[in-house]
Amino acid sequence: MHLRPTPKGVRLAAAATTAVLAAAVLPAAPAAAEGDELAQVRAALETPPNYDDEAGGNANADDPAIWSHPSDRAGDLIVATLKEGGLVVYDSAGREMQRIAAPTPPRPGDEPGRFNNVDLIYGFQLGGRKADLAVVSDRGRDTVRTYAIDPRAAVRHQAPLTDVTDPSAPFVFSSSLDEVNDQATAYGLASWSDSHGGGYVALSRRHTSRLGLVRLQVTATGKIGYRHVRDLELPTSFPVPGGTWTPCEDPGEGPQVEGMVADPEHEVLYAAQEDVGIWRIPLDGAPQLIDKVKEYGVPAAYNPETEECDPSGPDPGVGGRHITADAEGLSLYKQDDGEGYLIASSQGDNTFVVYDREDPDDYIGRFRVAPGTTVDGSEVCDGAMVTSAPVGGFENGLLVVHDGVNTPDAVDGDGEVRENTNFKFVAWEDVAEPLDLDVTPGDWDPRD
Repeated sequence: MHLRPTPKGVRLAAAATTAVLAAAVLPAAPAAAEGDELAQVRAALETPPNYDDEAGGNANADDPAIWSHPSDRAGDLIVATLKEGGLVVYDSAGREMQRIAAPTPPRPGDEPGRFNNVDLIYGFQLGGRKADLAVVSDRGRDTVRTYAIDPRAAVRHQAPLTDVTDPSAPFVFSSSLDEVNDQATAYGLASWSDSHGGGYVALSRRHTSRLGLVRLQVTATGKIGYRHVRDLELPTSFPVPGGTWTPCEDPGEGPQVEGMVADPEHEVLYAAQEDVGIWRIPLDGAPQLIDKVKEYGVPAAYNPETEECDPSGPDPGVGGRHITADAEGLSLYKQDDGEGYLIASSQGDNTFVVYDREDPDDYIGRFRVAPGTTVDGSEVCDGAMVTSAPVGGFENGLLVVHDGVNTPDAVDGDGEVRENTNFKFVAWEDVAEPLDLDVTPGDWDPRD
């Protein structure tokens, strides 16, 4: 993603991290229009299963990013996080090409690396050359990790990613190793670049409403570190009829953000506060809650016996109509001239919600990635990414979504079902047709 001049990139960074205590909150969303049916789409293919146990390397799929090769679609890649399992790279047919381990604990008893979200930066000025980067939030170690992508290796089906993270890169939010071990660390992530090859990364902090911003920089080692720009606190309590509503969380935790996506062409950052809704944070002016989860405003109290939040009062009727908590992965289908769509994962009901990119108050429709004949659907989706650019054999664009409950089930040696996750690849035209969306392959280029 490219901003125009560097100062505007800094201004967007500042806007994404300005205090929002007076944030604009929408009134209750109107009921969905009559005939607003849930579209059913099918995945074309899927990646191999990942198992979150010792035998599977504690690999738990979470968030994908789609990288476009500069000249050869045979080299297009999907880079994805596997939490403690590290980072994985697939080709456009879903075949694994590379796996990178997360860092080991620095001291006995410390938390290991845990790769949560991934995004891309095109054309970062790395020494005397421009490099495309995969940028990763390491939740376990509270750092941003960066990986240079080699286009030649991608076409040859060799390992295309090289770690270029400065070993002395600072913690994003924590002040010490002991604080890192509390795991209120870097969580969600969105990145973008400016017209001069500089890179910015917005991050959320786990268990809090805080967002932070860093600017990538090349250090004396020739590797990539970063400097902190500023922080932002999103609201944790909200006005409702008759009082104030605070989302129920585990004791000591707040309503966190994970899914984020930057839209520098419109000079905004989108952030999904899981139990609240989707924020649009503009360059100038107050952030706006463009849609709310259905559970917004419903009073609830933490039950220590069940470790769940139980409703403690009537629904005041101020929630949204489209997203069932948690609000999760955000992605932009980009067209030329700033047009396109914002797509959000409605994790609680296994659906995806589509909004107009130029006017995100304009809800368009919903769809589900449903089970097909040879590929199962997507459930409990965390991360997703869509592109309007042709990718491999997907000539009209591609949507990649996380599947948190992959099937068929697999069992371990004790006969217990293993936690099984992966990613589904959906041809964009299969999403566009039932929702009457645009299909514009080649209209937008991530390097422009």
